[in-house]
This record gives sequence, C-alpha cells and structure tokens, in this order.
Amino acid sequence: SAFTSLTFNKSPEDQLRLVVSSRGDHYQVPNDPDQQALGIRDVENERDDLVNFSWLQVVSPGTVLTVSPFYHFNQAHYIGAYVGQPDPDVVIPQDDRGSNYMGGVVSLAVNHGKHNFHGGFQVFGARDNQLFGVVTSDGSNPPLSQREKVWGNVEALFLEDQYKLTSWLTINGGVRLTHFGSTASENAVDPRIGAALRVPRLNWVFRGFYGRYYQAPPQLTVNGPLLEQAAQQGFAFLPLRGERDEQHEFGLTIPVAGWIFDVSNFRTGAKNFFDHDILGNSNIFFPLTIERARIRGWEGTMNSPRIAGRAQFHAAYSHQYAEGAGGVTGGLTDFEPPDEGYFFLDHDQRHTLSTGVNLRLPRQAWADFNASYGSGFVDGEGPEHLP
Repeated sequence: SAFTSLTFNKSPEDQLRLVVSSRGDHYQVPNDPDQQALGIRDVENERDDLVNFSWLQVVSPGTVLTVSPFYHFNQAHYIGAYVGQPDPDVVIPQDDRGSNYMGGVVSLAVNHGKHNFHGGFQVFGARDNQLFGVVTSDGSNPPLSQREKVWGNVEALFLEDQYKLTSWLTINGGVRLTHFGSTASENAVDPRIGAALRVPRLNWVFRGFYGRYYQAPPQLTVNGPLLEQAAQQGFAFLPLRGERDEQHEFGLTIPVAGWIFDVSNFRTGAKNFFDHDILGNSNIFFPLTIERARIRGWEGTMNSPRIAGRAQFHAAYSHQYAEGAGGVTGGLTDFEPPDEGYFFLDHDQRHTLSTGVNLRLPRQAWADFNASYGSGFVDGEGPEHLP
C-alpha cells in the first residue's frame, strides 16, 4: 500500500490539499476443519485507489468555502479453488466486482455570533461492473455466469446550524435532501434536531438527539441465467429499495477531576433494513432487505487525564440488541410468510468491551496498547449466543 497527503498554502486565504492512496490485499478465506479436509482453498484479492483534491477559500472572517472533487476505485475478486476429489455437491464460486466512483462536495461553513452554520451539495456517480459465476467441481452441471454493468448517481443537499441559545444551552438542527437514481429512483427528506444542556458548576452535560437517515441501495443484483435457475427452485430476486432509519439518543457526560465519563441510550428503527445472504462459506454476499429492524442499547465510555505526564487510559462498553421483523422486501426470497414478532439478526452481539492505554515516551515517541472483548454473535436462530 502507499499513501501521500500534500498541503500547499497559496495565501493566508487559500489552501490546496491532495490526498492519494493505493492499496492491494490478498486474503485466504478461513475454513472449518471439514472444509479444509474436503479441499476448499478459496482466496480473495482486493484493490482500492483514491484521489481526493480540496480547495479551501476563506471568503471572510468566519466563512470558509470548500470545493472537493474525488475519484475512487474499488475492486474485490473472489476466486473459488478446490483441490479435492470431484464432487457434485461442491460448488466453486467466482465473483469479480469493480466499482468506479466520481464526484465531489461543495460546502460553506459560517461561524458568526451564536451561529455555527454548515451547508452544501454533494454529487457522485458510480459505475459497477460485476462478473459472478458458479460451477460444480465435477462438471456434472453446466456452469452459470452473468456479467452486469450498472450506472447510478446520488445527489444530496444538506443544511445544518448549531445555535448557542445561552452559555448553558445549545440547539442543533438540520435537514438532508437526497436523490438516488439507478435501476430504481428514490427521494428522501431527512430532518435532524438535537440539544445539549450544561449544568452550571457541575459542568455535567445532558444531550438528546432525533434524526432520520437514508441509505441508497446496492446497484448490483442477480439476473440472466442465475435468475432463471433461482426461479426454477422457487426463489426470486425482488428489487432493492433504500434503507430508511429513525434514530433517538439520550446521553450524559460527567467530568470528574480530569476524568470524563459518558453514558448514552440509543434506539434505531429501520425500514427496508439491509442484510445479506451468504453463499456457503465464501465471502460472497447477496444483498437483501428486511421489512423492519430495531437496534437498541446502552453505551458507556471513560477517558482519563494524562497520568504522571505519561499514561492516558480509555474504555468503552456497549450492551445492545439487534433484531429484525417481517419478511424479505428486496433481494433473494422464497416468499415464505415470516414468523410473527422479532428475531435476532446475525450480527446481534450482546456485550462488547474495549480498553487500552496510550503511553507518551521520550523523544516524542508513543505507544498504544488495546484489548477488545465480544460476547459472541447469535447462535443459529438464537436466543443463545456463541462464546
């Protein structure tokens, strides 16, 4: 991999920035003991390239204009490999996807009096080119493959303002207007509002937030011979629609002698929740959407001051639930009626904990030590979880 970041100050009011990165990765897909003994040796090769240019112009004191075009290329090539005996039950997959993204952001930031305003316009286009295929290891069935090339675009207008009503009360508000166009066309209007109240003398800060979010759907799906094969098995691929989320959060920050403790409660409700169907043990996923989902829980963090001028400790803990309900509204489905009530999503994880320390060393050197714990994802359909 390679990375570079260049900054040029043309004048006190003009700054030019250039960020360029390139990365290539090779992965061996993990097997369980049975798959290893069977002879499965799948690999995945990835590539990621990014060029981002930014121009910052100080229009007037407290007002900054930013123009930032970019280009991004991402590729993931999954190569199924099998070294065992020919077996009609062993399917060898291949998935080669390349995505080109081109676009930019124009934004204006104004800090004046009690207002801190930020607004702008974002636009980008995407071109996806994907080859997907499967073949049985003994050649008993004819190979199936498809190539799909799709264009899409997203345009978004965003406006937000932070208003300091008093020295102890701050209000935030904003809205984001989004248009998505590809094989489907969608529009979204997402308001957001929040407030933070600081208790004098104690300096405790209570905060609350409500917001809506829109996430555009993936452009690529399944068609051609693969779709025909799925139809013969009683399956179909429904059109994918964008996910729409509604989030609530309440929190409290408590400073004590340089230590900072924070606790928050959050709840996110989603319609057309993005999930996936995985192909065997591979890293190939078919996107799908579930009618609705809810993600709720508590989070707590702790950050210490710099102790003895050397060590700074931090910790974060989360206790959460991730559940879905309803049937499949987009992607691969057999149209089977869903069970009533909520079920655990496959990435539901009850407890997560991370902690660490940052050490400041002589000669401007430093070191980080971190440890993480997770209680395990849901085991099958739940409610038990893996260790």
